[in-house]
Amino acid sequence: MTTATHPEFGAANRPAFIAALAREAFDVLVIGGGIVGAGVARDAAMRGLRVALVEQSDFASGTSSRSSRLVHGGLRYLENGQLHLVFEASQERRTLMRIAPHIVRPLQFLWPVFDGARIPPWKLRAALTLYDALALFRNVAPHHALGAAAVSTLEPALRRPGLRGGATYFDAATDDARLTLLNARAAHDAGAVVATRVRVDGLLLEAHAVRGARAHDIIGNQSFDIAARCVVNATGPWSDTIRRFAQPNATASVRGTKGVHLALPAERVGNAGALTLLSPIDGRVFFVLPSGATTIVGTTDTDYDGDPEAVCATPTDVTYLLQSVDAYFPAARLTPDDVIAAWAGIRPLVGGDARQPDALSREHAVTTTAPGLITVSGGKLTTYRVMARDTADAVQRSLGQRVSEAPTGSVSLPGGATNIDALLERAAQRTGSRALAAHLVHRYGDEWAGVWSLAEADGALAVPLVSPLPYIRAEVSWAVAREMALSLGDVLMRRVPLAWQLADHGAALADAIAPAYGWSAADVAEYVRDAALVLGPPAGTATPSRES
Repeated sequence: MTTATHPEFGAANRPAFIAALAREAFDVLVIGGGIVGAGVARDAAMRGLRVALVEQSDFASGTSSRSSRLVHGGLRYLENGQLHLVFEASQERRTLMRIAPHIVRPLQFLWPVFDGARIPPWKLRAALTLYDALALFRNVAPHHALGAAAVSTLEPALRRPGLRGGATYFDAATDDARLTLLNARAAHDAGAVVATRVRVDGLLLEAHAVRGARAHDIIGNQSFDIAARCVVNATGPWSDTIRRFAQPNATASVRGTKGVHLALPAERVGNAGALTLLSPIDGRVFFVLPSGATTIVGTTDTDYDGDPEAVCATPTDVTYLLQSVDAYFPAARLTPDDVIAAWAGIRPLVGGDARQPDALSREHAVTTTAPGLITVSGGKLTTYRVMARDTADAVQRSLGQRVSEAPTGSVSLPGGATNIDALLERAAQRTGSRALAAHLVHRYGDEWAGVWSLAEADGALAVPLVSPLPYIRAEVSWAVAREMALSLGDVLMRRVPLAWQLADHGAALADAIAPAYGWSAADVAEYVRDAALVLGPPAGTATPSRES
C-alpha cells in the first residue's frame, strides 16, 4: 500500500527511493532485478524483512525478457529423467495461473509426429501421460492423441507427407518482462525499497563478512553505500562478477547457455496455434508460438562464455531456426528478411559435466559464497517462486532467524485479484470495444480501469500507439507514473513491448512519443541503438555479422 513514507511506484519518486537506499539499514539487499531477484525481494518483504532491491538497468532487461514466454512444466525435461523438476514446475504453473491469471494464461500445444521422428507416437503418448500424472491430473485439460487427419485440421499449413498423427496438451503463456515487473511492484507494495539504474561496484566487508554494497546511481551520477546484514546475488549471468567482489579468486560457478528466438510475421509462417516440434537438423525440441500479429520461434541451446552484454542472435542461429520452421511449414520459404526481431538470452545454469547444453539440469542452487553473501543460480522462469522461497530461507538462516514462510502462492500479484471473465465484461461496456477490453484486462488485470481512466480524462491518450495493434497512449503514461519506466527502452521493450512486433523496432514511435514525456532526440537515438543490439537490425537491413 502506498503511504506518505512509501510513495507510489513511479519514475517521479525514484529520488526518494535512492535516498532511502543510502540512508536506511536493511536486513537484506537483493542485487538483480530479473525474475529471481524480484521474486526474492517479494518473498523476503512478505516475511517482514527490511528489503532493498537494486538493478543496474531495468527490470527484466537481461535474460528475464528473452525467454520463450512460457510458464510450462518442462515436458522435454522428461527425456533427461528430471521428474522432480517437471513435478515442481507443473505445480508452479498452476500457482501462477491462480495468482496472476491476467498474464499467465492456458495455451494448448500440438505435437505432431512424422515418420522417422526421434520420438515415435507411442513414446509421445507415454511422455504425455506421465506429464499429466506429474501435474496430479490438475492441468487445464488432459492430453489427447490425434490421428493425421485431425492434426491437419488443426494446422492446415503443416507439412502432410510422412505425418502419422500427434497429440495436444496444455501449458501456459506469459509476458516474461511483465511477470518480473509485477513481482518487483509487489515487493515494493510489501515495503521493499526498489530502484533501477543502480550499479553495484563492490561489496562492503566487515570482519570478512559481507555487510552491504558500494552502489552508484547511474542517473544521478552519485556513489553511496547500502548497509545490509545480508546480500543476495541474483544477477544470473553476472553472478560470478558479484561473487568475486568478496572472493577475487573464486572459480566460475555458472555455465551459460544461449537461447535464441525469432519473431516472424504470423502470415508468413502460417501456424494456427502453438506447436512443439523436433528440429530436423539436430533433433532438438523447439516451439512455434502465436503472439498477436507475430509468430515466435525458438529456442536454441548452445554454450556461451562471452560478455553477457554482447550476447546476440548470429546468422548461424537465425538460419538454424528458419530452416527448422521451413521443414514443417514448406510454403513459408522464410529468409532472414522475414525476421522482425531476433533476440538471445543466457541461461545461467548450475555448472555440470553434461557434454550437451540441453542435457544440463534446470534445477537451481542456493549457496553461501561468503559469510553474508548468498548466491542463487540455475532454475527457470516457471520455478522462480520456489527459487525465491529457498533463497529467502537461506537469508533468514544467515540472519539467525527462525525460517518463516511468505504467502507468495496465495496472495495475488498486482492486477490478479478478480475473475477475468467479469473484468472483460465490465471493460467491454466501459471502453465500448471488446478487443480493447481484452487487451487491457490481459495486461493489467483488475488495474485496467486505472489505465483507461487516463484515456477518459484525456482523449488523446485513448489513441492507438500503432494501428491496428491494441496498445494505447495511456499505457505509456501509466508505465511512467506507476511502473517505474525511466526510458524509452523501458516503455517500448518491456512495459508496452511494441519493439518486438514492429519492423523498425519502434523507432518511429519512439520519436513520436518522446517529447510528451521529456525524452530528447539523444534519448531516441540511444533507444534505436539499444533496440538494434537486443533485437538485431530492423527488418530488411543487414543481419548481424559477429558470431558469439
